[in-house]
Amino acid sequence: MLADISGLSIFELFTIGVFLLALFVQLFYYLFFYLRIAFCKFKDKKNEQFPVSVIICAKDEAQNLENFLPSVLEQNYPDFEVIVVNDGSEDETADVLKRFDNKYKHLYVTTIPKNNRFRQGKKLAVTIGLKAAKNEWVLLTDADCEPVSKNWISKMQTNFKENTDIVLGYGGYFKRKGFLNKLIRFDSLFIALQYFTFAKAGIPYMGVGRNLAYRKSVFFKNKGFASHLKIKSGDDDLLVNKIAHKKNTAIELSPESFTRSIPETSFSSWYYQKKRHLTTGKYYKFSHKLVLGFEIFSRFLFYLSLITGLVFTNLWIYFTAGFLIRFLLQLIIFYAASVKFKESKVFYFGIIFDFILPLINFIIILSNIRLRKRRNGFAN
Repeated sequence: MLADISGLSIFELFTIGVFLLALFVQLFYYLFFYLRIAFCKFKDKKNEQFPVSVIICAKDEAQNLENFLPSVLEQNYPDFEVIVVNDGSEDETADVLKRFDNKYKHLYVTTIPKNNRFRQGKKLAVTIGLKAAKNEWVLLTDADCEPVSKNWISKMQTNFKENTDIVLGYGGYFKRKGFLNKLIRFDSLFIALQYFTFAKAGIPYMGVGRNLAYRKSVFFKNKGFASHLKIKSGDDDLLVNKIAHKKNTAIELSPESFTRSIPETSFSSWYYQKKRHLTTGKYYKFSHKLVLGFEIFSRFLFYLSLITGLVFTNLWIYFTAGFLIRFLLQLIIFYAASVKFKESKVFYFGIIFDFILPLINFIIILSNIRLRKRRNGFAN
């Protein structure tokens, strides 16, 4: 081995060096962070049943409310209210809510009139919903989301402890046919894998508004969305990034606590959805950006040096061995995550999506940077 290395060119030494460094970093993330999901067990927890306020913001969501709101209103929980904030809807949302309001006494509707001169956004709707909530613990989901069981509230609230301020839940997407659906579901699976395992490691950095609980008092104590009010996205991840720490954050992995949402059906719609969501990343705490960015950068270097080494050197056996080590570890963890989050058969495509998604994210980030520079140019 040493004799072989001593005869390598500078280019070959550099390539194998970059590959081994990137491989080491990737193995660290998989073994120190992501592997936690394989050993993370959900347990039936007994806890005092606190009253809960469920908040749903709806803008032109008549059909989704018709389909999914009953599954929220008919939860097996002794003390809860559901607050739907009708955010300037122009469809039949008001009619649907009126009909449900006559049937369910624990449904409360708050309406924000449409204002053509002022685009208030979801953050205003969430804030109004929180102000209307009568309970300390609030549980948020979206109008196009459906709890997978009638024990959704019950399972999430088992984490409402004295020293807990935030509970992170899993919000996946409905299974549909086609490659795009698998890509969307794997993307949400991998994001959940990250924020759950990082939270278990004491580094909570985000959650998803499709399934997220926190204390109302903590929201207002931290001035809510004031620090990032002008950003369209961030009503979930930026809030968690701001107020979460290792001592006040809990996670819930019980399958009965999951929610499912309607996935996008066209690549362009999903692309622009991700483009909007990725605008929030630059507002994360520096330590979080560093940890997340280092993983993405090491993954990029891993594939770049792998391809370079296989094509331009004769050291294919070393590059292949390194790839297989990471690949086998990936399979184990992706399988464990797919079982944990009930995402059947998504892990089969893990190695493909593991390569594709960073490229898509990189393109989106570059596009967002160009757009920001163009806007700054116009502003100047």
